Amino acid sequence: MSAPLPYRIACLCDLRDERGRVLLLRRAKAPNLGLCSPIGGKLDTASGESPAECARREIREEAGIEVPIERLHLIGLVSEAGYEGSGHWLMFVYRVLGPVRVEARDIREGRLEWFEPAEIDGLPLPETDRRVIWPLIRDHEPPVPFGAGGVEGRPGYFAVHIDCRGPEMVWRVQQSTR
Repeated sequence: MSAPLPYRIACLCDLRDERGRVLLLRRAKAPNLGLCSPIGGKLDTASGESPAECARREIREEAGIEVPIERLHLIGLVSEAGYEGSGHWLMFVYRVLGPVRVEARDIREGRLEWFEPAEIDGLPLPETDRRVIWPLIRDHEPPVPFGAGGVEGRPGYFAVHIDCRGPEMVWRVQQSTR
């Protein structure tokens, strides 16, 4: 019998600007070297950090801005079994409510860049992001999108389990509220 894989807890952060563009990190380090991912990172479990506190810290460290915890809206919970054969992941996906201003630039983890939502499918993405996470984010968009002249609505919520252990990735949406 093989040793059990470690379980890692992380957050992903969906930030948009006043035009509705999405801020992504073109990663210069593993995991996902060379791929585009949302800002995010692992929870500091030793200090008892909450997922929302982790999201705030990662946004501060990577984007260089302070976002009040009240602007963080939990839009998804993603569990991945056997990701790249190295571990299991539990990821809290947050949308920052309202636009942010962040300059595109190089940081320690890679390059921060803004993309139109329609461009995302053409980018180099982790396969789980391409096939599961981004489609679910799109399916749970708020009723009033950015730039529509109104106050942005709150996005919906999804919970999905992705099994990466077999020859084909298999996923099941376990909860969905639009």
